[in-house]
Amino acid sequence: MSKKHGKHKSGQISGAKPISHHGLLSHGQASPPSTALWAHASDEIAALHPTDTGEGARSRIVAAPGIVVAPPCARFDLAAVETKPEPAFERAWAEEALRKERARIAALQERLYGERRRSLLIVFQAIDTGGKDGTIRNVLKGVNPQGCTVTSFKVPSSDELDHDFLWRYHARTPGRGMIGVFNRSHYEDVLVVRVKGLVPDETWRARYRLINDFERLLIESGTTILKFFLHISRSEQKERLEARISDPEKHWKFDPADLVERKSWDAYQEAFADAIGRCSTADAPWLVVPADRKWLRNYLVAKTVADTLEAMDPRYPEGPKDLGDLVVPD
Repeated sequence: MSKKHGKHKSGQISGAKPISHHGLLSHGQASPPSTALWAHASDEIAALHPTDTGEGARSRIVAAPGIVVAPPCARFDLAAVETKPEPAFERAWAEEALRKERARIAALQERLYGERRRSLLIVFQAIDTGGKDGTIRNVLKGVNPQGCTVTSFKVPSSDELDHDFLWRYHARTPGRGMIGVFNRSHYEDVLVVRVKGLVPDETWRARYRLINDFERLLIESGTTILKFFLHISRSEQKERLEARISDPEKHWKFDPADLVERKSWDAYQEAFADAIGRCSTADAPWLVVPADRKWLRNYLVAKTVADTLEAMDPRYPEGPKDLGDLVVPD
């Protein structure tokens, strides 16, 4: 494990030098107040924060042509977005381009990791069989696992239910230098809980504002957020479910509950459209990806990730000076 990404130790900021007590302690004395320790670490703490947390620190989201960018906080008609538009290029071209985009992502991720000042959070939402797993696997292939975390959010545990609904998501947001991926996300709490009636209407309706506040906090703390909705048609979902049933090697992917959930297709589409419309903002817009064609979906997402990282322009920190004068001993 690198020193920069080391674990926190008592009285120490991760990646910083040990905090000196400046002679305040002798054997048997109590520790100084925690505020004193923070004061001694002020330089190290400041070094871990972006130099600009205002508009200048916010990276521009660069969506690939073919992705629909939802306007900020406006009603969104999801049904009007095509799931299988005719692309301007052939599948063979897109698959070769995908390899190039993956190489760009890997190189830029290394720079982001080395810079260790900002982070990237990639959120994936889709209806069942929408392709979240496949997109993550195909787009992030080749990225250094040390600089990337993927979290799949399932049914919350009893401990998670004892906290506010954002608690489990905030705990998994990426630290500085990292790319974090959410396979399902905090949006489940205005999607599945709404469709299944797990909480009162007034509870999930209030969560749109809280989600926007949560994302604004992350952005102002140096995290760029990419939110992808993988948009498939009802007929495409039927084909994918049938493929899982007919192919023994895909049986592990099939859950009979998927057939029950399919009956709520319209309710889920309405919930997705509301979440996209209410939580697409200027700094964290929703990106609706036509996803019936898997090869097109993979390319569009990869290009968006690579172009957004390029716009973030992560840079390696300066190394020690006068390295040219050093000689490695035999």
